[in-house]
Amino acid sequence: MANEWVEVAKLSEVPDGGTCPIRFNGEPICLYNLEGKIYATNDVCTHGQASLADGFIVDGDKIECPLHQGMFNIATGKAVSPPCKIDLVIYEVKAEGGAILLKV
Repeated sequence: MANEWVEVAKLSEVPDGGTCPIRFNGEPICLYNLEGKIYATNDVCTHGQASLADGFIVDGDKIECPLHQGMFNIATGKAVSPPCKIDLVIYEVKAEGGAILLKV
């Protein structure tokens, strides 16, 4: 199963400029739609155990945690503002034929 693409959501489930929480293989994942490009990170803030899908997209490329306002770069998962210091896990993702796929 390694290096296979698996459908995890429909493209229509992730609004433009928005987020969508999913679970895949028991992991909470947040999907993002930034001007038609799809990204995927772990959905749990590394600082405060909050769902990033409940957060706010800032400056078009960062997700702000709804709990303590720390931010992460959506594309890289890098923690970019305090109190967050630990980067997010990111996932290989693509949109194809109306579906969102993750690489496993």
